Amino acid sequence: MKLNQLKGKIVGAAVSGGLDSCTITRWLVDQGVNVVCFTADLGQPDEKDMNEVRQRMLASGAKEAILVSAASDLAEAGLQVIQSQAAYEGGYWNTTGIARHITVAVLLAEMKKQGIRILAHGATGRGNDQVRFQLATNMLAPTFEVYAPWRDESFLQRFGGRKEMIDFCNTHNLPITATHEKPYSTDANLLGLTHEAGRLESLKTPASFITPGMGVHPTEAPDETEYFTVRFDRGRPIEINGSPTTPLDAFQQANLIGGRNGIGIGIHVVENRFVGIKSRGVYESPGMELLGRCYEYLLQLVLDRRARRVFDRLSDIVAEQIYEGYWFDPATQSQLASIQPFTQLATGEITVALYRGNISFHAATSVPHSLYSEETASMEDIGDFNHADSEGFLSVLGVSARALAVSNQIED
Repeated sequence: MKLNQLKGKIVGAAVSGGLDSCTITRWLVDQGVNVVCFTADLGQPDEKDMNEVRQRMLASGAKEAILVSAASDLAEAGLQVIQSQAAYEGGYWNTTGIARHITVAVLLAEMKKQGIRILAHGATGRGNDQVRFQLATNMLAPTFEVYAPWRDESFLQRFGGRKEMIDFCNTHNLPITATHEKPYSTDANLLGLTHEAGRLESLKTPASFITPGMGVHPTEAPDETEYFTVRFDRGRPIEINGSPTTPLDAFQQANLIGGRNGIGIGIHVVENRFVGIKSRGVYESPGMELLGRCYEYLLQLVLDRRARRVFDRLSDIVAEQIYEGYWFDPATQSQLASIQPFTQLATGEITVALYRGNISFHAATSVPHSLYSEETASMEDIGDFNHADSEGFLSVLGVSARALAVSNQIED
């Protein structure tokens, strides 16, 4: 959609309350558009009072500003990310990626109640979020129109970047916290913080340059070990350190405990964006990293080598699907369904030791589906495994190994 199609109409703007949100809202209002702002409460650690977001949007000219609770929904989705170990390109737990899908789902539902059928968002034209907003909307509400100012020439001619937006907001006395001196931008939700742009675009800027919002840098963590115990029941955390928990509470506790020990703080990733360029992000995800690592230790006990091979392939697919905006896609849902048999086996208690950014395995107990046997694995003369039985096993394997040599397929 273009601006001339919006004048006089009511647009539902998905906003976070930051610089882009205030700029876009006021600019659209100035162009004769009726803007109703919608904000998903995702348990953002950088917003102590979500009502302040509502007030900022009203001050920016919004006809109304509506908050929608979504923290529990995001916690459930975050748990599915952990159950599938869906970290993109090895280090990024898809915290912003999965949050965008949840945001679209809850905001569309609220917009429908208000009779609004146009969604506006502030994602840039060179990032991944524009894809997530667009595809999630197209899948969940195909009759909705999507307006993206950062893909509209009339907006781009007015705003080249952060400098012009900050100047615009200052001129109109809009309640922004962004300044020309702020060295990078941050996006926040319950599952983690994403830091990018500004000084972080230079690879000469270390990941430790960020000011953590969910904990401390490992070098600033206490010089003592803290133990963390989580009990999973069929893939769901039901106890943390002996006390009952829910997924939402589990993330909140893991964020607190992991964060103060420097876990998952300042994760540096240079990743391949869906639009075809590389970008550098510095991430904070203490709860995801802590619960995710504990879950991985549990998977090591219950998956045999064939199951592990299948799981790892599914994991990679799910991670990429979330990153590229296809969480609601049937392909993603089929992968998640395929992981369920493994999830049903993930019952047990894992204890880890935390020390200055490091997570070390400490103990595993009450794992009914564990394939690990101390007797079978032992090098001592115990258990049912007879070392001599491996003679025949190796003879069979040796047939194909020798065939490779005889056929000159092995270089000396």
